[in-house]
Amino acid sequence: MVKDLTRGNPRTELIKFSLPLLGSILFQQLYNIADSLVAGKFIGDEALAAVGNAYEITLVYLAFAFGCNIGCSVILAQMFGAKQFRDLKTAVSTTYLASGALCALLMLLGFTLSPNLMQLIRTPADILEDSQLYLNIYTGGLFFLFYYNISTGIFSALGDSRTPFVFLVASSLTNIAMDIWFVAGLHMGVAGVAWATFLCQGVSCVLAVITVLRRIRQLPCEEKPALFSGPILLRITRIAIPSTLQQSFVSVGNIFIQGMVNSFGTTVIAAYSAAIKLNNFAITGFSALGTAMSNFTAQNIGAGKLDRIRQGTKSGIGISILTGLAFTALFILLRRPLVGLFLKDHTTGALETGMLFILIVTPFYIVPAVKILLDGVLRGAGAMGYFMTTTFTDLILRVGLAFLLSRSLESTGIWLAWPLGWITGTCLSILFYCKGVWKRGMT
Repeated sequence: MVKDLTRGNPRTELIKFSLPLLGSILFQQLYNIADSLVAGKFIGDEALAAVGNAYEITLVYLAFAFGCNIGCSVILAQMFGAKQFRDLKTAVSTTYLASGALCALLMLLGFTLSPNLMQLIRTPADILEDSQLYLNIYTGGLFFLFYYNISTGIFSALGDSRTPFVFLVASSLTNIAMDIWFVAGLHMGVAGVAWATFLCQGVSCVLAVITVLRRIRQLPCEEKPALFSGPILLRITRIAIPSTLQQSFVSVGNIFIQGMVNSFGTTVIAAYSAAIKLNNFAITGFSALGTAMSNFTAQNIGAGKLDRIRQGTKSGIGISILTGLAFTALFILLRRPLVGLFLKDHTTGALETGMLFILIVTPFYIVPAVKILLDGVLRGAGAMGYFMTTTFTDLILRVGLAFLLSRSLESTGIWLAWPLGWITGTCLSILFYCKGVWKRGMT
């Protein structure tokens, strides 16, 4: 279902578009949450630590997939808002072709460098084998990861947030069932967790690509579109590269933080693996709102409707604050059972350490929620330099403070670095929005 976000009440349209997108992105997180949950419950804390350890490296792959998603989504949304359907169709095929080449390169590098990456983050010997096994299987499914994420970006650009939601509900629930079957039933260990994710992502990817191609064919176009366009690829790349770099640096920063966490032993690694899954679940929820705002902004930039962007931003900030408060209340009130879901032995120090992370970080959730929403405006308008500045400031400060504070406060110092980085980055996002740098996309 194609949806024109340049018409109707901005608040209503943004909410209707955001809710399925929020659901789909949250279900996306169930892939990794299910992996950690099953590993921790049915295998043990070491398996949980292994999956969590490898997960930080998989975020680098996700950064590239996310960059391709954002690059095509912003440009396609602008084309859709301007009713440039011929160029839109060319942009879709161009993105698929270019992303396939990039994906092949990343797979080659991933298989070759996985041992070095494990050494880089100081992976303990007792989880090294399982961590590398999980990472290698995950790497083998990169084409599925890339093409599914690109397809969801195309759906979003066309104003359709319901279709990816349906796909993800089905695939996420199937992934949970297969995780349990492979691990508890077939006793495949960490490999079973990885293979379940591989297979479910594969099925959802194929279905998503087929649906996208059918949807694109239905758009009116008098002339046959080109299969590939260098100029369009350049436009997409100008958005995709900063987005990829932003996410990549975030992932690299997380890898450094994982390395610091690893220095405190398996118990702290398991605690962090459980708590960070919950944290990423919330942050991803905020990202859904940011993505919705990005596509809303891009379509209205293409249509030349400045006032709708202002109205949509005000509504989006309100929704973001409410979402942040909801996650804060949920995680604080249910911190013990939520962290405990991932741990086999509740008597270990992992439970208390994980809950401490929740108590320190979650009270500040409205801060990143607002930042991500405003970053969505900057990204949708193509103001990528400002978008990257806010993220890099947050990241550099967070990693630096984690390093310094962990010297005296151990793992607690790492947890304290999160809100301090968020606050600084959010102040910059507010400043850039108020200065109106996003309006330059109108010219």
